[in-house]
Amino acid sequence: MPDKSLRILIADVQHFNCLRIERLFNQLGYFRVAPVHNLDELLPLVEYAGEPLDLVLVNGAMASEGLDLFSFLADNPQVHHGFIFNEQQVPVPPVAGKVQVSQAVLPDLASITQLMSAIDCGLPFVGTVISVR
Repeated sequence: MPDKSLRILIADVQHFNCLRIERLFNQLGYFRVAPVHNLDELLPLVEYAGEPLDLVLVNGAMASEGLDLFSFLADNPQVHHGFIFNEQQVPVPPVAGKVQVSQAVLPDLASITQLMSAIDCGLPFVGTVISVR
């Protein structure tokens, strides 16, 4: 059963992508989902959040703006779990801990279901890389 109190942040420059991903979360019973469309919106929300975010999903294409997304999510105490999708260029460290990486352009219902089952159960991420095209 989903924990409806989880706070989820989606970052993608394409508004349609944010809406599509948000609808997938809604289908699974998660409704505390907020979209952002650039790093100028993402960074302050993460850094100055009153309470930590349970999950931050980020389009890997946003890394081209000069931020190491993997390190930002992995090392940030305000982020409990991170998920980088559409990651095509940066090699993934072998042990990721709280961050998963996917080469998929957009996460699908199956990958979000898998991701959320680990988060809801309080389990660490077993695999660090999900490759779905």
